[in-house]
Amino acid sequence: MYQVGNLVKELSDKHGRVRESLMPILQDIVQKHNYLTDEAMVEVARELDISAAEVYGTASFYTFLDTQVKGKYVIRVCKTITCSMKGKSEIIQTLEDMLKIKPGETTGDGQFSLIETNCIGWCHKAPAILINELPYTELTPEKVSEIIKDYMQK
Repeated sequence: MYQVGNLVKELSDKHGRVRESLMPILQDIVQKHNYLTDEAMVEVARELDISAAEVYGTASFYTFLDTQVKGKYVIRVCKTITCSMKGKSEIIQTLEDMLKIKPGETTGDGQFSLIETNCIGWCHKAPAILINELPYTELTPEKVSEIIKDYMQK
């Protein structure tokens, strides 16, 4: 476990101790440690002199600010109407079959988490997923299968 107080202090020094620094600080914590602990959110509130409820409300509103431990590879499946119309359900089914998990779950080995999320910005090339920060677009069940097999070998 990382030293929450030191990290939050360092990030507050970097981004500032004003309300507008909340998002960059939370994003940096997630980038460095994969998710936000309750302790980290309380420390951020203390550093920025805002309520812990406001920090948690912000963190829980944004899909990319995870507040639970996630797998090494976080697969975010776009659930917009565009992706749905272009075959998102087949993509989800393929992922569920391969990983043996449902959306919102993480594999037992901690390698993969599967999440349905609002728009990831690739609707023009639907259906789309993000694996961590990397987008995959114009997917078919076959393409998804190959992508996941590659990740399983890493």
